[in-house]
Amino acid sequence: MTPEMTHDLFLYGTIILLCLLFSAFFSAAETAMTAVSRARIYQLVMDGNKRAQVVTRLRREKESLIGTVLLGNNAVNIAASSLATTLSLSYFGEKEGGFSLFVSTVVMTVLVVVFTEVLPKTYAINHAEKVSLRFAPALLLAVKVLYPLTKSIQVFISGLFRVVGVDATNANSLISATDVIRGTIELHHREGNMIKQDRDMLGSILDLNDIEVGEIMMHRKEVETLNADLPVEELIAQAVSTMHSRIPLWRGEPDNIIGLLHIKNLIKALNEYRAASKPMTIDEVMRISRKPWFIPETTSLRDQLLAFRNKRQHFAFVVDEYGGWRGVVTLEDIIEEIVGDIDDEHDEVETDIQKVGEAYYVNGALSLRDLNRHLDWNLPDQDASTIAGLLIHEVEAIPSVGAQFDVHGFRFTVVSKDGAQVTRLRMEKLPDTKLPEDVEV
Repeated sequence: MTPEMTHDLFLYGTIILLCLLFSAFFSAAETAMTAVSRARIYQLVMDGNKRAQVVTRLRREKESLIGTVLLGNNAVNIAASSLATTLSLSYFGEKEGGFSLFVSTVVMTVLVVVFTEVLPKTYAINHAEKVSLRFAPALLLAVKVLYPLTKSIQVFISGLFRVVGVDATNANSLISATDVIRGTIELHHREGNMIKQDRDMLGSILDLNDIEVGEIMMHRKEVETLNADLPVEELIAQAVSTMHSRIPLWRGEPDNIIGLLHIKNLIKALNEYRAASKPMTIDEVMRISRKPWFIPETTSLRDQLLAFRNKRQHFAFVVDEYGGWRGVVTLEDIIEEIVGDIDDEHDEVETDIQKVGEAYYVNGALSLRDLNRHLDWNLPDQDASTIAGLLIHEVEAIPSVGAQFDVHGFRFTVVSKDGAQVTRLRMEKLPDTKLPEDVEV
């Protein structure tokens, strides 16, 4: 090998190595910028991290970033391949042109694929935050240097799109931010990075705007009320013996709600009257009672939660479109919709779901949302709020005890009724039916 060939080998080899390093840089930077968590970078920006601010700027200028990466990557790869071909031809000679091209192609393909694509991208995707923060300043410099070229390419591409009638400016995704967050939560749960309880809680928060108070309220049949026309002694005795902190008062007929009596206020006033040796009157009971707060059944849980906070109240009466009293909803009901049932030492714990073998015995009044959340099912809740309501909606009749129906992949059997109300159901998955949790993502 002549001194000139040695010099060329060293020079071309150094330039090829530099080109491969630049190619690896662009590949790693592209992958890291794409894979890095936006939420994590945003938090670093809030903490004053200057490199995170650069990453945010680069991600915001996506077209310039992509154009710079593609232009730089392809330019250095082509340059490296051309130099390798020239070096191979000078080493093997023009007579061995075919063999030299083959050698340079094989060598450069291995070097480019392994050392400038697979290796840097694999490292970058596993250390996206570290790589993006480290490479951000250099990548921003490359964006500024190559901006005239990348901008010219963008203008040319936009012109081509206009020629063929493609509008590239209105390609925004129709997926809402809520759907993106919901999908992220579900993906983390499926991958085992989030327990079911956390998944359910976060999902319930996102659902607050889509759920109406009519779906979670306590029906008026289950609400304990007091007749304000009772003798005051009897009224007070029944009030203080209740296990509830607030009792609705009615007069004339149970639908005519006239007030909400807070037991704590009643006991405080009763003690004051006893200390003064005075009898408490019904007028005083009505004075310490709050005026009932009526809300439409179509109010969303989010709006009602904000209303509870603004009014500093915990109890509201739910009415239908005709103004008829349907039930009550409390702040605790909405909180339980997020975190699940909250039982204290005075609550009677009932088993709404019992598993016997492969079947489930379910309380007919159990809400579909609670059932789906507890068993990770996906029964539809658009047309009914309870499991009994779903069955009645599907069969379009009031089923009798012992009746069986195949609905939504389950066999429903009516176990018990109270008048026209279905109180208990037996549910069993039908053969060859996949539950939602069995579906692979």
